[in-house]
This record gives sequence, C-alpha cells and structure tokens, in this order.
Amino acid sequence: MQSRHKFEFLGNLISGKFSLPKDPRGEWKLSSPADRDDFLGTFTYSFTDVDQAVGIAKEAFHRWRKVKLADRIALLEKLKVSFTKKEEILMNLLAREVGKPLWEAKTEIQSLLNKIDITIQETSKFGAPQSIKGILPGTDGTVEYRPLGVMAVVGPFNFPLHLPNGHIIPALLFGNTVVFKPSEKAPLLGQAYAECFLDAGFPPGVFNLLQGERETSRRLVVHEGVDGVLFTGSYEVGVRIKQDTLHQHWKLLALEMGGKNTSIVHADAEFDFSLHEVLVSAFITAGQRCTATSRVLVEKPLFEKFVEQFHLKAKNFKIGHPFEQPFMGPLIDESSVDRYIKYQGMAQREGCELIMRGKALEHETKGNYVTPSVCTFKDPTVEQIKKSAFQQTELFAPNILVMPFESLEESIAFANATQYGLASSVFTGSREKFLRTQEDLQFGVINWNRSTTGSSSRLPFGGLKKSGNHFPTAVLAARYCTYPVSELQVANPKFKEAICEGLLWDKP
Repeated sequence: MQSRHKFEFLGNLISGKFSLPKDPRGEWKLSSPADRDDFLGTFTYSFTDVDQAVGIAKEAFHRWRKVKLADRIALLEKLKVSFTKKEEILMNLLAREVGKPLWEAKTEIQSLLNKIDITIQETSKFGAPQSIKGILPGTDGTVEYRPLGVMAVVGPFNFPLHLPNGHIIPALLFGNTVVFKPSEKAPLLGQAYAECFLDAGFPPGVFNLLQGERETSRRLVVHEGVDGVLFTGSYEVGVRIKQDTLHQHWKLLALEMGGKNTSIVHADAEFDFSLHEVLVSAFITAGQRCTATSRVLVEKPLFEKFVEQFHLKAKNFKIGHPFEQPFMGPLIDESSVDRYIKYQGMAQREGCELIMRGKALEHETKGNYVTPSVCTFKDPTVEQIKKSAFQQTELFAPNILVMPFESLEESIAFANATQYGLASSVFTGSREKFLRTQEDLQFGVINWNRSTTGSSSRLPFGGLKKSGNHFPTAVLAARYCTYPVSELQVANPKFKEAICEGLLWDKP
C-alpha cells in the first residue's frame, strides 16, 4: 500500500497567493473514506475571504477579458503541462481523499487534459464572432460573445477535478475570472488543482480558490459581485442556490443536479454485452456518479435470465482500498453508508424484492465499504413508480432495480416516470426500435447499445426535469460563459434623402 504522505493545508488562493484565514470562523477535520485511520488534516475557513476573493476576481476580470485569445490559449496549454507534472500527486489524492481506485483516478487526470484540448478546438467555435453581410439595406450584422465576469464554480466530491474543470476551462478561455469552491470532502484536491494554475503562470486573481463548508458556498453564490454560478451536485442543493439567488435576476445559474438513470434492455439485445454495460454503469465509482444506472427495464422474455446472471456477476468483482486496484472503492462517508442501508428497507416496504442485499463490508482498513445491492419490482405500473420514494430518489450508491416490461411503449412510460432526466440507454439490435424509443424518452443523454455512464466533451451534457436547468455543459459551455452582443454596422454612411413620412427635412 502506498504511503500516507501528509499534505500541508495552505488555505485559500487569492490574487496569486496562498494564505490561511486570518480570522477563521470554523474548521473541519477529514479522514480518508478508504481508511479512517488515514487522517488527512484539519481545515479552516473564513467568511471574510469570500468578499476578498470575489473583489480580487472582479478587478482581474477587467484586465483578463482584454487579453488576446491566443495568449489565454497559451496559458491553458501550460496548464496541461502542470496537470501532467502533478499526475501522481493528484492520483494519490483521488484515492485517499474520495476513495477512487487508482485506475479510475488516472482516467480522471486524463480528462483534465482532454478538456483543455476539446475546449480550444471545439467549444471555442460556439463563442466565435459571426458576421452577416447585407442583413439590412447598406448594413451588415455582427454578433460577438463577451464574458460574463466573475464565475463562482462549486464542485462536487465524486469527480472533484474533472467536473469543476469542465466549467473552469471554458470560463477562463472566454475571458471570465473564477472563484472555485471545492467540495469540503476534497479540500486537498482543490488545493493541488489550484497549485497547477500557479505553476502555469496565470495572472493573479484570474483563478482563485476558496475553501470552506456549506455556508462558504452559500455566501459565495449569493455574493453581489458574482455574475454566474456553475454548479454540479445534488438537486436539493441546486434548488437552494436557485432560491437564494431569486432576486439576483442578472446572475446566470448553470445547474447540473444528478439523475435517476434508466437502461432499457430489449430481448433482441446482445445479452452479454448489455449485461456487462449495465453492471459497470451501476457499480463503477460505487454508484457515486450522476450518470450511474440505477434502474434497468428488461423485456419480459429476458427478465429472469437477466436477473439471474446480473446477480451472479454482481458477486464477482473486487471491492477494497483504492491502492489495491479494486473495481469498487468506498462510499464517501459514513452517512452515505447509513442512507444506502436505509433505502433498501424502504424499497422492500414499497414492494421491491431484494435479490442481493447491500451491507457494510468489513475490510482490513476501516473504511466506508459496502457491497452492491440488486432488487426487482416484478409488476410495476407508472403510478407505482411515480409514488415510490425509492425510485424517485438519487441514492448515489451501488444499487440497481430491475423491472420487466412488455411493450416498447411500456418501456418508455416506465423510463419517463422518474422525476429526473439526465441519462438513459437503450439496448437493442434494431436501429428502428432505438429511434422509436429515443423519440419519446425525456432525457438529455440517450445512448444506443452503450451504458448511461461516460460522455464526450464534444457533445452537450445536461438533463431535464430535476437534472438541470437547460444550460448543458461540455461543448456548449460557451453558451453559459458568455453573453451575445448584436451590432448593426454601416461602414460607409451616405445621406440620400429623408424617407420617414411627415419628416419635413428640406423645409427651412
């Protein structure tokens, strides 16, 4: 097992310098979810630092927005080098601080690099100026996209680098400045990420780091100097942000708020492939992904076989400490374990049958380990699904519910009965059947013969209903990092004659 290297807490990064809070208002302690004996540190915060960070970011914005695009791109290229140099440290922290297996941590680091490339090559097109010659007689039309200002980025714990990075990179590319508040469950990762910006040579105040717990996040998002809030997290927190900023009409909110994701498996699907895709997407990251599959609808002739084989396969993968290269590491904290166990009891009370009960798992390192759970609901109706607290709640844990369906129309109705609308997948050998299903599914991501997890930054990423508020990230990030300015331009003004009725231009 790798060493428990101790990291020094440096505090907040404001105006290009790390400093501990001068008037700390509180502190929190953190141990690894993979090993509670692995103490990570004591962290302090101050509310006055919110004002300072936003003020500095506001000052830096007026300079940064006028930096040439080529120069901003050059700094982002240097940031890629910084990420690569810090890869081992970031991987180690992903394993220790949030319990991510090392193989999976490596993919998250790679996503940081890919995001910079794709933002420069693909996303930038959506923020490029556009011109229309002769839009009116003797007049050309132009639209340019300007940065909003100070963007508050509030990050989650499950992808503590990749998801905030997905907001931060386009925000900076288009001339905004950033105040990043990482999850209080991943402060050291936030700190290491911020160090990469210092190493890359970003001007002071362009990127700022603000550490703290929930109240720090609230004070940041409601700050009068913040022009946009880019948030990834739970629906409940996203709604509070919406409520807290209700009277700040100018403030843009891009909210990604989770999912209750559904896979549909038809009888003509390639069985082993479908089984593998659903299994991985249900239990990867211990189910702590906003796109994790939590419900699978299986056509009736295939239902019993699918449940039997899924149960068998769910018992045969490695769970353990991230340094041991397991498939599945721990849940993020003990309260998540308790909640996971509680909702299995709720599922039973609502008529589900537990085929495989998830439970707390004893391990040589004392962490928040659990076994996966599989349950079935054999005679579902749309009404039952809509009334089920279990089926309408994002658990963020390794749980899968398997239900049968009889017709294509019924599979669509069952899938759409959830209050979330992020990701779905359809497994079938028929392209026509997929298209008929896809047409009526109410999800922002709809995959054919591919799991609900995994996405491409070259496509929009966002959901409907409780999953988002219609500002998808990824390739369309330019749409929430900028605002359009329309112009009508007359290059060669020449007076001909007055054309307005009743205007006596020639009368002395």
